Formats: sequence, structure tokens, C-alpha cells
Amino acid sequence: QRRVREAVVSPQSTGSYFRTTPVQDSQTVELCGALKNIVAVAAGFVDGLGLGGNTKAAIIRIGLREMMAFCKMFCQTSRESTFFESCGVADLITTCYGGRNRKVSEAFVRTGKPLDVLETEMLGGQKLQGPLT
Repeated sequence: QRRVREAVVSPQSTGSYFRTTPVQDSQTVELCGALKNIVAVAAGFVDGLGLGGNTKAAIIRIGLREMMAFCKMFCQTSRESTFFESCGVADLITTCYGGRNRKVSEAFVRTGKPLDVLETEMLGGQKLQGPLT
């Protein structure tokens, strides 16, 4: 089954400057995709409060640890190696530095405007995912 996925995914998605890595642990991949948004909300609060890079790094580190614990609790087949793929720590870092949940959370702290107003003003039709998660 792995060879079939690799044959279908890798040649079409991999180039000289971009590489894909098939991950078999699909439940953990999906959970990471949701849980990273919660951590990004916290990162946005840190940015909005001006607490600095060390605090943000701590939020990301603790957030990753909590994501791992959550996945292990609710998905016994969760593999630790999945968190070190692009779908785990890489996506978490990217979302905590540039994602829409982080940006809107920062604006929420700085402006005090309601989330639905900020969502409309800032996201051009996209929706937040972190606050309701």
C-alpha cells in the first residue's frame, strides 16, 4: 500500500526544489491540522501583547507538546515521527508566524474588535479556524 501511495503522490508533487513525504498516520495528520490553529491563536495573543520572541517560542514548544499528548490520548496509533514531518512542526511554525488565526488574534488583542468583525475586515472571505476549535 505504501508503494502505491508513493508512486501516485511523489513523482507528481516532487521536484528539484520541493519534496513531498507520504505519511501513513492520517489521523494524526488531520489532528495536527486542527490543533495547530489553537496554538496559533495563542501565538497571536503573544504578538498582540508584545511579549516577544522567547514567549512565542515557548508557546510553540508547549503547544507542540500538548498536540502530541492530545493525539496520543485520542488516537492510540499516533506516531511521534509524524509530528516532525511538514504536517506537524513545520506547519505549526508557519501558522504561528503567518497564519490567519495568528494575525486576527493579534488584531483582537490590539483593537478589541469582535472576531467576526476582524474576520470580515482582514480575511477577504476566509474564515477563522482556531477560535472555534
